[in-house]
Amino acid sequence: MILQGPKGESIVGPQGPTGSPGQTGTPGFGRPGPRGPPGPTGPPGPAYGSGKCVELHLVALNTPLKGDMRGIRGADFQCYQQARSMGLMSTYRAFLSSHLQDLATIVRKADRNTMPVVNLRGEALFTSWMSIFSGNGGTFNPSTAIYSFDGLSSSPTRPEKLVWHGSNTMGIRLTSNYCEAWRTGDMAVTGQAALLQTGRLLGQHTHSCSNHYIVLCIENTYVGNTQQRRT
Repeated sequence: MILQGPKGESIVGPQGPTGSPGQTGTPGFGRPGPRGPPGPTGPPGPAYGSGKCVELHLVALNTPLKGDMRGIRGADFQCYQQARSMGLMSTYRAFLSSHLQDLATIVRKADRNTMPVVNLRGEALFTSWMSIFSGNGGTFNPSTAIYSFDGLSSSPTRPEKLVWHGSNTMGIRLTSNYCEAWRTGDMAVTGQAALLQTGRLLGQHTHSCSNHYIVLCIENTYVGNTQQRRT
């Protein structure tokens, strides 16, 4: 410590106490060693990327409807709305023919022959979408239940066993039997339906559009799919 003397001379003051030593620093790291051999290749991911299903789910609306569904768009909207209400983020459309579509065209071309059709629990109904339209009336095992979005089974406890579809056994629209494109519940107008107990999803039963029958919804797009448009 330096002090100023009476005549401007500099004098050295007493030495202060010695400070405590600092802490020892952490040791550094050397250069990394050579990279080890690569690990084994992991299993392939799902077909549509992370979180993608590789199945098409066929699900019933929670309540049966008569022939007046406000057209095919009204039926599609009910499928969409009920799927969202259950936390299902895929797009669902009504399993109905109309003046705009035959049944086979509802699902994207790329998925029609490659994905099995299953119920809400993942139990197999059909080997592929197109197998429904091979001409046998959409034959399936009737002991495999079709569930509604709320998880209830279409058989055997539920009284409604008939399913609207408006098509022939090949899934082609029947313009005389689809409740005027699903816009009328008139008793005098008819629609084509299937009886689930027979194990034929495209069974040929003609009934008045005033009846309340099951409406099915088919999954046709997937969360994260970069090609959302149907082709």
